[in-house]
Amino acid sequence: MNAPRPLAVVTGASSGIGYELAREAADHGHDLLIAAEEQAIHAAAARLDAHAQEVRAVRADLATRAGVESLVREVRALRRPLSTVMLNAGIGHGGAFLETDLADLTRVIDLNISSTVHLSRCLLEDLTAQGAGRLLITSSVAARIPGPYHAVYNASKAFLRSFGLALRDELRGTGVTVTVLMPGPTDTRFFVRAGLLNTRLGRSRKDDPALVARQAYEALADGRAQVVAGSLHTRTQELAGHALPSRAKAAVHRRLAEPGGSRSHL
Repeated sequence: MNAPRPLAVVTGASSGIGYELAREAADHGHDLLIAAEEQAIHAAAARLDAHAQEVRAVRADLATRAGVESLVREVRALRRPLSTVMLNAGIGHGGAFLETDLADLTRVIDLNISSTVHLSRCLLEDLTAQGAGRLLITSSVAARIPGPYHAVYNASKAFLRSFGLALRDELRGTGVTVTVLMPGPTDTRFFVRAGLLNTRLGRSRKDDPALVARQAYEALADGRAQVVAGSLHTRTQELAGHALPSRAKAAVHRRLAEPGGSRSHL
């Protein structure tokens, strides 16, 4: 009999980087369990049928504890060993901190941070019990930048980078690797949802999500600690930013993210 195909779980997979990560996993021989809050997750599953033998879609609000637990139940109900987990679900919310509803800010924390910690705690138990597996956590190049007008989002991505690298060190010798994905601005619905279209950042050049996902999957398969994924422009800018002090990085980000900035393209 043929050996069963490995199983990959991908969150935030209805579109953008998450969808492309799921497609990469399918093209590399995985069956899929994909999750997102939107109804569009079912349409994404239909499109992915052309790439995977088996695709299961789960609609769940991962910004809630109930949503996370429902996804974990769905994964475990399959009674299949996990090969790969890609925790990609995340949101942003642009604007001045004191002018933003607290509920919008805490939802960023709940989805970007709390759900990632919760899912990692549950699904890493399964991966380490079987002695093999790969975990990808989507952070951002924003993780290294103080983010005026996007303060909570940038801080959440800094948390995810630190969290992922710490887990990687803890899991040495278990057979499980952790890779942190750090994309730059990417052509997804993120900028619409985050209310950033009236900023220079929202109007800046953006990378192809398929390119980001391909580089991310390669890094995950190689067991690398982290990958800055995207165009040469993105990777060069991220590297150049290492030389800037935090105050200078914050000033650059303020110029890019302040609502109503100049309409000139970068």
